Amino acid sequence: MTLVELKKLLDATGFPVAYSHFKKAVPTPYICYLVTYSPNFHADNRTYQKINAIDIELYTDIKDPQSESIIESILDENEIPYDSIETYIESEQLFQKIYEVRLI
Repeated sequence: MTLVELKKLLDATGFPVAYSHFKKAVPTPYICYLVTYSPNFHADNRTYQKINAIDIELYTDIKDPQSESIIESILDENEIPYDSIETYIESEQLFQKIYEVRLI
């Protein structure tokens, strides 16, 4: 799956979506996604399989299981395994739920 294909899936949530960040403020909930690193598979002195580790970040004003469920359903339907972590960003007064995925 490519980043363009992932963007289309995230757009299907109906939430505003941007790579890395928005240039202007948008209402919550919204999604940002970002390639955080590339844990490529190497063999025979070359990169055998390119892999992108991507964080899909959901931002909400309150804990929002319904918004989380929308993202999780899209990932599940497209057989994209994920791990997640949640935090509250005090300075922004926002909840952040990060879905860590890998695209090959």
